Amino acid sequence: MPDMSYAAVLGRKNEIMKKALGINFEDFIQSPIAFDYERMMRETGYSHDDIVRIQTDSKVGNTPLFELKNLTEAVRKVAGPGKGATILVKDEAANASGSFKARRASISAFEAQKKGFQGLIAATSGNYGAAVASQAAMRGLKCIILQEVFDSRNVCQPEIVEKSRACEAYGAEVLRLSVGPELFYMALRTLEETGFFNASLYTPFGIRGVETLGVEVAEQVRARFKKDPDAVVITHAGGGNLTGTARGLLLAGCDQTRIVACSVDLGGLHMASDTDFNKKSFTTGHTGFGVPFATWPDRVDVPRNAARSLRYMDEYQLVTQGEVFYVTELLTKLEGLERGPAGNTSLTAAVTLACQMDRDQIVVVQETEYTGAGKHHNRQLSFARENGIDVRVGDPAGNIPGKTIVIPEHLGQVRGKVQDMDRLRVSYLKNAVKAHAVELWNENDYAFVAADLKTNTEWVKQALSNL
Repeated sequence: MPDMSYAAVLGRKNEIMKKALGINFEDFIQSPIAFDYERMMRETGYSHDDIVRIQTDSKVGNTPLFELKNLTEAVRKVAGPGKGATILVKDEAANASGSFKARRASISAFEAQKKGFQGLIAATSGNYGAAVASQAAMRGLKCIILQEVFDSRNVCQPEIVEKSRACEAYGAEVLRLSVGPELFYMALRTLEETGFFNASLYTPFGIRGVETLGVEVAEQVRARFKKDPDAVVITHAGGGNLTGTARGLLLAGCDQTRIVACSVDLGGLHMASDTDFNKKSFTTGHTGFGVPFATWPDRVDVPRNAARSLRYMDEYQLVTQGEVFYVTELLTKLEGLERGPAGNTSLTAAVTLACQMDRDQIVVVQETEYTGAGKHHNRQLSFARENGIDVRVGDPAGNIPGKTIVIPEHLGQVRGKVQDMDRLRVSYLKNAVKAHAVELWNENDYAFVAADLKTNTEWVKQALSNL
């Protein structure tokens, strides 16, 4: 019987992951910070056409792209002369399981079945669990989903409870855990005990699955407007959504399209804090994931993360919870589309961008998610009040995460806030230096980091000298 203590299980992480994925990450690792990223992505063994076929067979992809005409007109009324870009939305709620995460899960489920695994395991509190459970059901595979659900009072997030319901509806077994470090430990332990496939969010399979989303956006915009999208806005948490979509856009030749990340600003709330856990109304798509994962991607359950957002990101916007709830309501009332707030995070940033962009330009919101029950914004606002959050109408500039949610009075108050990209890059460098002393870096390390930061080696060397 192997040692199942916390330290021992984490010490076997690489061995467990290799058996549960069939990927030997050591083949790609070149140093404590550098690895052959593109080779790792290529050696999934799937062409783009393969992935399209797999997804088509599993009720995923080819989702509609809608022009939000009424919302665009509303934006133009508050924008300056000649401003107000056309806003389009890719309705990913049309996928099996109701979110873009079905694209990631489809390839993992196919790979698991091909390699003879009897089931899949994923650790997630988000839509990904439902996506994995849905894809597993189609392929006759077992499924175990591990979730952080409750705090020390045994109070559960209504959004996560709804996602648990969805996972179980698709036939998955759900292991509900309290907030804290045991999620990763239990995921490793369950993988080792069951011998199931690791359907991690951060494998090359998952990211390759999202590439079809970027290609579809490019093809659909070109077919309707005879041009490439000027900007694509992507809700950013762990980075897979942005990485996969951006890679797909590049694959389709959209090398001038601006890639804009957006997260809900939850500054001041600690994601692993028991007391802060239920003070947030967003369980994903927020800065608690978005900033740490951007500034050091390899903090995940695989040796090297395939989701590397700064490698593809041109801009990073933050929005408040109140702004997202306001835009969620606006989408329903103006466009007749009732979708979940997490997916509408990027729509909120798109409103801000559209106000600044010319009328002949196009901004695409690349996802929506299903809503209902605990995912609905009214239930989330009720839960906030139950946890002592002051919910009011006013200027969202007065929003304080964990204390207030300020819902705008009018569209002109949806402003967003642009982040300093160089500051994020410097944070990444600080983490890289901790992982590998800079005096040990070689030219390959500098080149890898420069690519990961979407910059050049000269910038990296100068920034390191200033640390």
